[in-house]
Amino acid sequence: MAVERSHEPAKATWLQPPHDLHVHANGDVWTWAAAVAIAAELRRELIAHPRARLLLSGGTTPAPVYRALSKAPLDWDRVNVGLVDERWLHPQDLYSNAHLVRTHLLKDQAAAAHFEPMTRPGRTIEEAVAGANAFARIEACVAVLGMGDDGHVASLFPGMTDLERAFASRQDYVAVDATGCPGARQWTRRITLTPHGMARVPSRLLLMRGARKRDVFSQALADGNRNRWPVLAALDSVHRTSLQVHWCA
Repeated sequence: MAVERSHEPAKATWLQPPHDLHVHANGDVWTWAAAVAIAAELRRELIAHPRARLLLSGGTTPAPVYRALSKAPLDWDRVNVGLVDERWLHPQDLYSNAHLVRTHLLKDQAAAAHFEPMTRPGRTIEEAVAGANAFARIEACVAVLGMGDDGHVASLFPGMTDLERAFASRQDYVAVDATGCPGARQWTRRITLTPHGMARVPSRLLLMRGARKRDVFSQALADGNRNRWPVLAALDSVHRTSLQVHWCA
């Protein structure tokens, strides 16, 4: 594994800490290295505190990492698992992020973890946002993030009508309407972690695979425009900690 300490151009990051780019030889090494990194953060938190809180993203990219993480020998009954974002779907819906986490993480050793789904039958989206912000009163120690080919992170999409409102919010979670954003596909109504909420998490891992994703991330760093490349919000940290980027071809 190669580790590249990346100091982005001042234009992009003069208010932001640098990121650490971990380049892995192949998908298997990438999977286990990311899982080990997440488990190490949880273990440190559990040594220092009674409970630990982990935030997870959806999508196909992190699924193998979650499967590997589920085998980690941790005190999972002391771990709360929340979501970075969620589509406005029933939590059992096959396309919900909750379903992905239940399928790939909450089994084996991790079956004992306490899961915090955002959506529940009969709950309005406003109530779901309030519930997510209530959970967020307990600071997460680690968040697993992904990035789309359009440079979005969580459910913060370039060109989204609600993007400026989400950037300006002092809440950890907000509801957004991503109508007109191709990256959101048909799931335009969503709940997402805000840049404020992201910045409060001391350990942030961005998981990426493929040359296209690395090129997009490089373009974002060179440009420095968060409205065009919302993934740049993941660099911010009130803890002054670096974003850990794990990449393989």
